[in-house]
Amino acid sequence: MGKKTQKPTRLRIRDFIITRGAWIFSVVCYEFPDDERVESLLRYVPDERGERVSKDGRHFKKLSFEEARSLLKARKPEYLKGVPRSEISEFLLPSVRVKEVAAADEGIGEIYDFLRQDVGVPASKIGITGSFLCGLQKNDSDADFVVYGRRSFEKVRTAICERDELRLDNATWRRVYEKRQAELGYEEFLAHELRKHNRGLLRRRLSGGGRSEELRTYFDVLFVRDWEELRRLKREDVERGEPLRYEKITAKVRNAEFAFDSPAIYEVEHELVDKILCFTHTYVGQAFEDEIVEARGVLEKCGDELRLVVGTSREPRGEWIRSLSLLNELKARRS
Repeated sequence: MGKKTQKPTRLRIRDFIITRGAWIFSVVCYEFPDDERVESLLRYVPDERGERVSKDGRHFKKLSFEEARSLLKARKPEYLKGVPRSEISEFLLPSVRVKEVAAADEGIGEIYDFLRQDVGVPASKIGITGSFLCGLQKNDSDADFVVYGRRSFEKVRTAICERDELRLDNATWRRVYEKRQAELGYEEFLAHELRKHNRGLLRRRLSGGGRSEELRTYFDVLFVRDWEELRRLKREDVERGEPLRYEKITAKVRNAEFAFDSPAIYEVEHELVDKILCFTHTYVGQAFEDEIVEARGVLEKCGDELRLVVGTSREPRGEWIRSLSLLNELKARRS
């Protein structure tokens, strides 16, 4: 897993934690100062038949959402409400580990250098998460980079847009589409994705048996609030409320400042709903300010506020966000 990291005062999304039993979790919610438990998702567990192998030769199994939940119910039901801080033995922080990962993998190193040198993002605002953070990546694993702070994140999006060599080919976009399992058709999905500019081509060179080969996969750039932005975050901004019913709405987006966050936040103008919270990466960055969106999810009441929640399960069915403004614009171009 790597060298142990000093205990952080506050965890953020994209961080990982390891329990005393060597269970590996991804942090899925910003931690607040008074939290005793860390809201997280179980990703890997030790398994001698597992196909993921750490540097020290231990085998791990990657769990699906359903497998993780079943295992927690059977073995650690108290973790369903969050992992107690007292149970954490190791913290894996994206901004600490990225330099080591980049030095060990040429393809990762090239993207790391692109972010630092070409885009000008400070090294302290770059990280890597997912399987690379844990040292449990496979040869064909895609990479999840982290960029802290909106200003740096927007600079990266602009730079990716301008780099033809980072564009994904059709086969890779199909792979992304199948992985995301969106409720949108492929062409509609692609139209939204192409303007997000938070994904690019990753070339990794693999050596073995006297041969070297280039493997093409992709990388994502994920947004995480920097510490200053985190000071503005209130628990009620992102917490789940009392579920009422499924609802489909059409609304105008009036604020998309944190549309790439987790949850993504879309403040909207609507007679019923104050905001759309999106807990699935599929519809992060899906719409921008002043656009008209159609969204379907679960209507929830949180205090005096009503919000529509999209992504109420790991692979939400019957829930989506689409920009009607974008789709109408594309339709007008074709006619």
